[in-house]
Amino acid sequence: MNSVRRFAVAGSVAAATVLLATAPAFAHVSVQPQGAAAKGGYATVNFKVPNERDDASTTKLEVNFPTDHPLASVMPQPVPGWTATVTKSKLAKPLTVHGKQINEAVSKVTWTGGKIGPGEFQQFPLSIGALPTDTDQLVFKAIQTYSNKEVVRWIEEQKKGAEEPENPAPVLTLTAAEGDDHHATAASDDKPAATNTASASSKSSSDTTARVLGIVGIVVGVAGVAFGVLAGRRRSNA
Repeated sequence: MNSVRRFAVAGSVAAATVLLATAPAFAHVSVQPQGAAAKGGYATVNFKVPNERDDASTTKLEVNFPTDHPLASVMPQPVPGWTATVTKSKLAKPLTVHGKQINEAVSKVTWTGGKIGPGEFQQFPLSIGALPTDTDQLVFKAIQTYSNKEVVRWIEEQKKGAEEPENPAPVLTLTAAEGDDHHATAASDDKPAATNTASASSKSSSDTTARVLGIVGIVVGVAGVAFGVLAGRRRSNA
């Protein structure tokens, strides 16, 4: 009987370990493309902001754009309860976009007026472009402000070969341009971001369901083995 108990305890510990392994780590502000973010094209991206405090709400998000790869076009999608303010700055070196010279670019987008409560997250969509062709990624530095006046600066850049920094800056990975298809990318970008967001949410939900079912299967399997051992011992004693 003691062997059965020990086996059952070991099985429970194993199942708990799997559960912890599948639980999400503490999240940070990140940027995720809706579809492809191809070099030279346009894309819709989401800045995902989780609230990591139990006693305060997120009330402000400021996203600073890279100055070494300025973007001429940045358009925020309305987010209920939030007001987006787009700030532009003069460029030291003008850009040429579709044959037109651009002397300023977006340097910052700030969202205020809303609230992300404890245990919640919010996505802030932007349509951006034209994406640069001479880099594989764009680094955005984000500043998150809480209702208790606490400010968290997600501005640390990842160094090659080093561990992830404590407050990493959001990084958008750029894919290789496929011929002259950036126009098609721009056209597909006109689709409502809400549709893309729903698709992402559906995928996330499916992944979560699969993990939960996997954990349940492990627990049931452990319980079955323990029951079989117990039944065998009872037959032996009989």
